[in-house]
Amino acid sequence: MFTSTRSVYSDVSQIGLTEETGQLHKVDRALVDSDERIQYGPAKVLCEMEANDAFPGRTLIVRPGLIVGPGDTTDRFTYWPARIDRGGEVLAPGDPTNPVMFIDVRDLAEWYVHLLEQGALGVLNALGPETPLSFAELLYGIRAVTSAPVSFTWVDTDFLLDREVRPYAHMPLWVPARGESAGFQQFDISKPLAMGIKYRPLAVTAKDTLDYHYSRPAERQVELRAGISAERETELLREWHAATK
Repeated sequence: MFTSTRSVYSDVSQIGLTEETGQLHKVDRALVDSDERIQYGPAKVLCEMEANDAFPGRTLIVRPGLIVGPGDTTDRFTYWPARIDRGGEVLAPGDPTNPVMFIDVRDLAEWYVHLLEQGALGVLNALGPETPLSFAELLYGIRAVTSAPVSFTWVDTDFLLDREVRPYAHMPLWVPARGESAGFQQFDISKPLAMGIKYRPLAVTAKDTLDYHYSRPAERQVELRAGISAERETELLREWHAATK
């Protein structure tokens, strides 16, 4: 079994991509022995090719989306529980109905065990949740596990992009569902569901992630590796309110 990534797909403009319909990055194996840097997605395509060559007809390749939950040091999900628990006015990015997909690391690990026990082969995407989740549902779902007084201010997508607020980095999990990224957070997960994947509730993932966050050293609780600083958030909210008076 090889853990790949959903980043192997070169075109995510189409909504409802599956393991069969997703187009992979075109790669040149000669790059492996060159000094040229290989991007993450194409590098994983090369890894998949090597796995299949080494174990012909005996490989299981899983392509997860963003893996989240307790133990994650990237803070690409942790930003939101930590920020919401801090309270106050929270900058919420773009359209509240914008879809979002991720998977709890424990759901992924348990599914791995199930797949291996069943002798599964082939290629499977690994994304969740089971039913479509909007960004508003994500944020309000996280809000439900904290008692902090908080409000959300939804700030227009173009306003944020014009100010160089980068999706997925400055605003973790957020990718505007339009243009070349229209399908990034709207994969078809029929095949994983048929193969027995199970998902724990968002509230459990959020609460356990928050508990993990507060178990870390004080400096790591303050210096997250994803998201924007409190100062930048305040600045953007001030500009937004001035622009929308």
